[in-house]
Amino acid sequence: MSKLAVVAVGGNSLIKDKDHQTVEDQYHAAVDTMKHIATMIEKGWEVIITHGNGPQVGFILLRSEIARKAIGLHPVPLDSCGADTQGAIGYNFQQALSNEFRLRGMKKEVVTVVTRVLVDKNDPAFKNPTKPIGPFMTKEEALERKEKDGWDVMEDAGRGYRRVVPSPEPKEILEENAIEHLARAGFVVIAVGGGGIPVYLREDGIIKGCAAVIDKDLASSLLARNIKADLFLISTAVDKVYLNFGKPDQKGIDRMTVSEAKKYMEEGHFAKGSMLPKIEAIIRYLENGGKHGIITCPEKIPEALEGKAGTHIFPD
Repeated sequence: MSKLAVVAVGGNSLIKDKDHQTVEDQYHAAVDTMKHIATMIEKGWEVIITHGNGPQVGFILLRSEIARKAIGLHPVPLDSCGADTQGAIGYNFQQALSNEFRLRGMKKEVVTVVTRVLVDKNDPAFKNPTKPIGPFMTKEEALERKEKDGWDVMEDAGRGYRRVVPSPEPKEILEENAIEHLARAGFVVIAVGGGGIPVYLREDGIIKGCAAVIDKDLASSLLARNIKADLFLISTAVDKVYLNFGKPDQKGIDRMTVSEAKKYMEEGHFAKGSMLPKIEAIIRYLENGGKHGIITCPEKIPEALEGKAGTHIFPD
């Protein structure tokens, strides 16, 4: 049986810079990334691709807010924004991959699974929302939305006020069985977009969507360990993990164990908003039966699979 990998792609990787943010620009960025994943698949890997969606959800919320103010159109709930981006980004990935397969003469099919992720409605995160989303507002606008719509709001780095939502722990991927069956049957599967659509169980047993954001690397880690993936690869903006990143004495790490990764974490080498959650996600995977984690940039994926690039993380 072919080896199975979960490959997590950042949502920011689809935005090259502030001058290339259109849907067409994002598709071209997807094409660049998918070429490298196609090479991975060509080498015999079965692949599940997960992805972020932060900028894309932000665009939907901004359009929604403009339409609400201009013509009174109903706003888009956050869980629906997640579903919309799973479909749109999944479509871009499907197009990019299937076209690449055609060019290479590969007979492979790609499917996108709209994925819900169960969270605990009593998760402490719901009492302490910290994840900024959507457009900036004045203090007056923010307080009005707090009063009228029950939003949690906070001042964001001196640039204005924003809505903040919880970031609860992912507990269960509801479509996990379908995702695994499709992948092991030879389909390339795009799933768990944006960390999954956050849902919770009501007391009457009904599943309900909620306004929250799940970390996509943690959700991808949960998927990788539950389906016993042979590899969990996180594709990001840098070619490998660095100690003292951005400083004159920065040093790349080619290989480390879970214990070494934890030591570097304690020493403060990994930034909270960037590399730290990626390291934490791979550690969770490896401590729960995972075999091999890699962090690298898209263009280095083929080399990383041969052990010639990226940072490789292994159990102790």
